[in-house]
Amino acid sequence: MKNQSFEKVAVKVSLISIIGNFVLSGLKLLAGFLAHSGAMISDAVHSASDVFSSIVVLIGIKLSSKDSDKEHPYGHDRLECVAAIVLAIMLLVTGLFIGHGAIEKLSSGNLNNLEVPGALALVAAIVSIACKEAMYWYTRFYAKAYDSNALMADAWHHRSDALSSIGALIGIYGARKGYAWLDAAASLVICLFIAKAAYDIFVDAIEKMVDHSLSAEEENKIKECVLKNSDVKGLGELTTREFGNKAYVDIEILLDGSLSLKQSHLIRETIHEDIEKVFPKIKHINIHIRPF
Repeated sequence: MKNQSFEKVAVKVSLISIIGNFVLSGLKLLAGFLAHSGAMISDAVHSASDVFSSIVVLIGIKLSSKDSDKEHPYGHDRLECVAAIVLAIMLLVTGLFIGHGAIEKLSSGNLNNLEVPGALALVAAIVSIACKEAMYWYTRFYAKAYDSNALMADAWHHRSDALSSIGALIGIYGARKGYAWLDAAASLVICLFIAKAAYDIFVDAIEKMVDHSLSAEEENKIKECVLKNSDVKGLGELTTREFGNKAYVDIEILLDGSLSLKQSHLIRETIHEDIEKVFPKIKHINIHIRPF
């Protein structure tokens, strides 16, 4: 699967998300109006926002997949992080919009007169939970496979929508049992879920934008990979940085000082290839040679 073009896979995943969210948001909006459920209408708005988020992901990945050029010798990988940041802001705005509507209902003073949602809203919530959870795992699978920040952000959009549908389900069920205020309260809980997801996506994207290092575990694995080469007598400094969904590595290796320049170069090339085979995430490796 690694041999497949990331851009082609991302386009496929995003198109499936767009179509799925478009159909689901339409069904939930219809059910919300017919069943008189504010929570389900709020949930439909959340799903509709996912259509736009998937379009942002699609554009971001298309731009980040462009080849290097004279003005951008290191490529355009960070544009995927930009897409994730835009996504996080869109998600937060959606959450605040839903939360504002819920607070208005809860503070209206007419909680006992709120309309009780119909059974159709319950069915719509259950269908939404199943569909969105399936879309979450589908998108997450490819996000993990290609270490894509934007796809992972889109996956969390699906998960936050599934969680919001669970909140809507609880609210609608409670309202039908005589607690009409629960429908509005569910919308408020949905707002909190969305805000948390937006925060996590934003922080992760920013860390990758500011050249955050790889994890200690990943760096240790790189060291182990290099030290497997019997010609390496030791390691010097290792520095790493994330660049979008790729990584850059600088490492010092200690070789026998009596080796010729040609021999040292061949060892360096072997280590370079070994690291790239084990860590496809690494886009560029700079290996410095020092005499042992």
